[in-house]
Amino acid sequence: MLNDETNDEYFMKEAIKEAKKAEEIDEVPIGAVIVLGDKVIARAHNLRESEQRSIAHAELLAIDQACRELGTWRLEDTTLYVTLEPCPMCSGAIMLSRVKRVVYSAADPKGGCAGTLMNLLQDERFNHCSEVTKGVLEVECGQLLSDFFRKIRDRKKEEKLQKKQMLENNLQKLTNDKD
Repeated sequence: MLNDETNDEYFMKEAIKEAKKAEEIDEVPIGAVIVLGDKVIARAHNLRESEQRSIAHAELLAIDQACRELGTWRLEDTTLYVTLEPCPMCSGAIMLSRVKRVVYSAADPKGGCAGTLMNLLQDERFNHCSEVTKGVLEVECGQLLSDFFRKIRDRKKEEKLQKKQMLENNLQKLTNDKD
C-alpha cells in the first residue's frame, strides 16, 4: 500500500492521461478519475466542445460513470482526482453525489469552487462536505493548460493573419483587374 501522497500523485497521473486525451481532440485538457479503495472505477475527460453540451465536464462524466459502475448515486467512499479545480456546477454534483474526498491539481482563479473563489465542497451549511487536497502535480497540470491556451491564441493569430493576407491579395487582384 502506498502512502497518501504517493497515491495522490499516482492517481493524479491517471487524471493527467485523461486530460491529454481531451487535448488530442482540441478540448480543454481537463481529466478526472474516481477511485474506490485503490481501484479506478471511472475516468473521463472534457467533451464539452466535441459534444456541444455545457455539462460534458470531466468531473460530471466521471461521476455519471462511477454511479453506473457502483449502481448507486451515493459515492460516499470515493476520491475524485481532477486536473483543474472544480467549477460551481461540478462542485455541486460532487457534493450531491457525496464524494468523500476531492484532490485537484491546478487552481482555477476564474471558476474554482473548491477554495479559490469559494468553497462549496466544505460549506457546512450543506448536508455533505468533501475533504479537499489541492496542488497535487500542480506545475505539470498548470503547464498543460497554459500550453493548450497558448496554442489556441497562436492559432487565432495565424488565422487572422491569413485572413488579412487573403483580403490584401483580393484587393490587389481587383486593383490589377481595373488597370
